[in-house]
Amino acid sequence: MKTKIVGLFTAIVFCFVAADAQNPEPPVNPNYDDVLAKRLGADDLGMRQYVMCFLKTGPLKVDDAAKRNELMKGHFGMINRLAGEGKLIIAGPFMEGGEFRGIYLFDVKTIDEAQKLTETDPSIKEGYFKVEFIKWYGSAALMEVNSTHKKIAKKNP
Repeated sequence: MKTKIVGLFTAIVFCFVAADAQNPEPPVNPNYDDVLAKRLGADDLGMRQYVMCFLKTGPLKVDDAAKRNELMKGHFGMINRLAGEGKLIIAGPFMEGGEFRGIYLFDVKTIDEAQKLTETDPSIKEGYFKVEFIKWYGSAALMEVNSTHKKIAKKNP
């Protein structure tokens, strides 16, 4: 009986070793830039964690154009400030999102951190937008979006 168990164990181990040999570790990307990967906080797959925020239509209805302009001025001011600080990686409206109005992608580890950042947006603070958060795993290359955007934007909002 003991010989059968040892034989079965040996066969199982052999199957795992043989399966692993058939799926060798992929070669390192020849274009891999270790310095850039570390600067961007990339893992071995070139990815990292972010917190995504969905802006949705809030309960506050604003018919007054001056009030709406004031809220949007504060909204864009917060976007530009947080992008400049490196906390906001991507922001933008949905084109035909219905109640979904836009997104923020934050370079933070927790939803609480992202929540605190959105509390500095007057359009959210006053209820013109409401927000939902989720942790997201995406390309670390997104950390370069703001510096590239500054080079291609002819005008700022």
